[in-house]
Amino acid sequence: MMSAPIYRETIMKTVILIGAKGKMGKAAASGLKNHRVVTASRSGEGCDYKVDITDKKSISDLFKQVGEFDAVVNTVGFCEYAEFADMTDEQWNTTILSKLIGQINLVKTGLDFIKDKGSFTLISGILNVKPIPFAIADATTSGAIDTFVKCVAHELPRGIRINVVNSTVLEEAWDVYGEMMPGFQPVPGVLVGKAFERSVDGFITGQVLFVDA
Repeated sequence: MMSAPIYRETIMKTVILIGAKGKMGKAAASGLKNHRVVTASRSGEGCDYKVDITDKKSISDLFKQVGEFDAVVNTVGFCEYAEFADMTDEQWNTTILSKLIGQINLVKTGLDFIKDKGSFTLISGILNVKPIPFAIADATTSGAIDTFVKCVAHELPRGIRINVVNSTVLEEAWDVYGEMMPGFQPVPGVLVGKAFERSVDGFITGQVLFVDA
């Protein structure tokens, strides 16, 4: 005779969602409906707080202002687009500082504030697996973030977890990126939201959560 399955009730958490007003931020929010979501963005417009992930002090100030929290979900990382031969040092530096170093600093700084057994969820992107023209900086930093998450998961203290959502283009953003990505099938934001939900509500760590068609 089979025993009845055991269901674990989802405990409400305080989740800091960075980039909440962007299309990826809204996708992430769709998977965080069971939680108290504190929103932040670079401009701060329409959000609870303002934060610049390329500035360590800005990150620290955000965490101090929020107080106790259980999870950080980041959905921002600015990238420059150009052919490799034409990419300038400034374009590389801008992309690396935002999408790579900025996200790493969210984790490094956040360790001093996040609760025991909390979690970080970062963002990369499918272009490090399925490259397209003009996107070498995006692809390179996405690959680096995927690797960072898989490795740093072994070093985080206090039962803290970390994962990264690696998504293809959203249906909601297809009008912006569609011409750059012929042959790609966009996915609905709500599907990507499920990956963020798995990261925040599950027990996995060090995982690259691919969302692709």
